[in-house]
Amino acid sequence: MSSVDCMNFRPINARGERGAALVVALLIFALCTALIVAMKSEFVLYYQRGANVFISEQVYAYLRGAEELAKLALVQDYEADQLREQPRDDLTEPWAQDPDRVVPYDLDEGGWLRGGLEDLQGRFNLNALVDTAASSEGDTKVRYTSAQKQFVRLLQALEGLELGEQEAIAVTESIGDWLDADSKSRPNGAEDDYYVGLTPAYRSANQLMVSVSELRAIVGVTPQLYDALRPWVAALPEKDAVLNILTAPSMLLRTINDDATFAPLSEADGLLLDEIRAEEGFASTEEFLANPVFEGKELSKIQSRLGTSSSYFLLSSEAKVAERKLRLYSVLERKERIITTIARTNEGLCPSEKKEGKFCKTAP
Repeated sequence: MSSVDCMNFRPINARGERGAALVVALLIFALCTALIVAMKSEFVLYYQRGANVFISEQVYAYLRGAEELAKLALVQDYEADQLREQPRDDLTEPWAQDPDRVVPYDLDEGGWLRGGLEDLQGRFNLNALVDTAASSEGDTKVRYTSAQKQFVRLLQALEGLELGEQEAIAVTESIGDWLDADSKSRPNGAEDDYYVGLTPAYRSANQLMVSVSELRAIVGVTPQLYDALRPWVAALPEKDAVLNILTAPSMLLRTINDDATFAPLSEADGLLLDEIRAEEGFASTEEFLANPVFEGKELSKIQSRLGTSSSYFLLSSEAKVAERKLRLYSVLERKERIITTIARTNEGLCPSEKKEGKFCKTAP
């Protein structure tokens, strides 16, 4: 190779190397740019997630604060009751406020907080259906407890369903089978031998309910029946908890009738009892049952299921901070001055009542 050729070759090679280096630099720049964009997107995502978690925890802390305020209100109510000749819980007391009508309390962060208490013993206690009434020897007719008869009346009183007596009895016995500890089906009920044949298969609980939502797993309880029933029922840990006649709505007052009948009181009778209670009040269950509505009725068995004081309450609270809104439903148990939270849930909005700021009358 001549010297001229060598001198001509080297400059050409140098220019090629500079071009390749430029391409590599551009590739590296493009890669770094893509990485920075990706990292920024991930950072924004993680930052937003962290902010959401922080705000959610802040809102939840306010809801727990509302729970503590509710406990304080129940303690004050207990202390006020001790000054009465006969302690009682009624709808005229400070704690008995509809959460939908409570004025929200403004928070420092620009949000708000509100809540209200409801007496759960103003509802029918589903766990009372666990008991059975033994029939006399040689008598093949099924006997029912006072609680079972009361629940059958409630089922027949539900609007829009028009359940017959036998349908209501079948649902009542199915719930009883779900609750009792044995695997023997009641005449119109259902036990494991029915539920294991379903798809998917499952077994009956054979213990007291901890949530009203368990109704959805019981044979005979349709979605329509569940939605209609749940505002009027509760799953209390004590099967013998009484129905407070001073806080129960007219629908529940209609379930109080002669011990020998499954028929509920008329709607007019229920409204009349509610009206008399609001205007004059009832000093005791005896005075309540002395009302002309119950004239000539045998009420000795159901009387033991009635009372004027309560131990279980539902707190419905709601808070909003930085456009993040949460609801909390807490079941509170009161034993003298000791208030305990026995259940919490964020679920509680009725399907038919999904309106802004509307609470569902349900319990965990």
